[in-house]
Amino acid sequence: MKFKKWKCIGWLCFVIVALFLTACANEEAKSSKEENESETEVNESGMPIVNEELELDFFANKPAQNEDNDWNDILIWNHYKDMTNLNVNWEEINPEALEEKRNLALGGGELPDAFFLSQIPNTDLLRYGGQEVFLPLNDLIDKYAPNLTKLMEKDPSIRKAITFPDGNIYSMPALIEEDFLSLRLSARPWINEAWLSELNMDIPETTGEFYEYLKSVKELDPAGGGKTIPYGGTTVQELVQWLSGSFGVMNRGPSNTNVDLDPDDQDSLRFYATSNGYKEMLTYINKLYEEELIDQSIFSIEWGQFLANASDNLYASMIFYDPIELFGEEIGSQYNSIAALEGPNGRKDYNKLSSSVWETSNLVITSENPNPAATVRWMDYFYSDEGAQLYYMGVEGETFEEKDGEITYMDHILNPEDDMTFEQAIAKQLTWLGSINGIIKADYFQGGESAPQSMEAAEKIEPYVPEEIWPRFTFTEEENKILQAGEDIGKYVEEMRDKFISGDADLSEWDNYVETIERMGLQEIMDVYQSAFERYQEG
Repeated sequence: MKFKKWKCIGWLCFVIVALFLTACANEEAKSSKEENESETEVNESGMPIVNEELELDFFANKPAQNEDNDWNDILIWNHYKDMTNLNVNWEEINPEALEEKRNLALGGGELPDAFFLSQIPNTDLLRYGGQEVFLPLNDLIDKYAPNLTKLMEKDPSIRKAITFPDGNIYSMPALIEEDFLSLRLSARPWINEAWLSELNMDIPETTGEFYEYLKSVKELDPAGGGKTIPYGGTTVQELVQWLSGSFGVMNRGPSNTNVDLDPDDQDSLRFYATSNGYKEMLTYINKLYEEELIDQSIFSIEWGQFLANASDNLYASMIFYDPIELFGEEIGSQYNSIAALEGPNGRKDYNKLSSSVWETSNLVITSENPNPAATVRWMDYFYSDEGAQLYYMGVEGETFEEKDGEITYMDHILNPEDDMTFEQAIAKQLTWLGSINGIIKADYFQGGESAPQSMEAAEKIEPYVPEEIWPRFTFTEEENKILQAGEDIGKYVEEMRDKFISGDADLSEWDNYVETIERMGLQEIMDVYQSAFERYQEG
């Protein structure tokens, strides 16, 4: 018995010593961590962000336009590293593999310190935020992101778009400058003014006048041989969204699919895809299609074929990007822009406009990050005027210069040697092609949307844009489950839209279409949207 007693006492001593040694080790680790954090203390303003170099691992979606450059050794990120003392190690992901590799990292793989431009959907932001894989950023943004905070104060919809029902912000967004209307419009309507002149017609201002122009140009056939295409585009959805304002639907923009503000009750939402206005719009577009005033291949046309048709000067009207930039001066200069068309009930709105929140998940910080405050400051710089200039124009004397008060790219970019294109010259030193980071501003963006023809088109459209455009609402986890279960409704609406337009389904079947949607659980979907809308209003 004595032996057993002393054996137990010996084991107890061993445990006590082990616990003491573990506590000492933990204390030493804690001390080491505090010392390391002290070495990487964040400067709340100015540059550098930290006094001692800090290394961070970023998982980044690398657009195809950047495939030939290395973000770990490129002017833009080398320069920013020198400014900030933050050395980002880039894990560059091909867009085709983005979702798979992102899910692997989140599903138990090796987490990066941050996800950059990684298109993380709101459902995942909420899920992994709730699991503490993604850090809530509310307090960090308040303290270390003055540029983003200023933008949110000016445009409250930004904060609403990135705040989840649990009250947390799990990401820093990609934004379009609110006044950069040309980019927010995306593709917009154009009309062949040379052919208008041949017909002795003015630019259409109503849906009726637009129909008369399409009909007249088909009869005139200026392209010859019956090749003239009165209206063409890459998808029929572009036409539907443009005409939505003429028929009083999609009155808060396209971000919340098929849902807008009920015009009869400003506190309620409407599923506009079952409304009379929507039916009237489909009836009008069906008439255009049946009379072959719309390209009969619009439901299947490839971009390459569309561009080939444009290069052959076949289109009398279209919805697309800047014609001169894409088709060249000779053909592109024939086109003039159209604004909103007045519909049969006197509505004349241009609702085809994106929210200023382009993407919610520009930067997402994970629980592995050794210095979230420094990372927030790193991102916040790109919401400033100087940061936008750096990202989209680069470094003065390296990629741009100032002339007569305006900054322009240097000649080796504008007129590169050895048959190199403008885009290839940009990609050798900058990474903005194919992505929006921070805030994109008209002053520093050199894409087709900032070309004179596009900017003039935006000015013409501006008077008809609604005062409020909604971003995508945020939902609880339970609400997301209901929305996912109801995805068949959206697919059915799109399928029937195309059938009604093409004539594969007769509009006499409208009542059956509405009843089918209601049987698919529309009311439950609308209850979810109504709850999200009320939170949005309160936010």
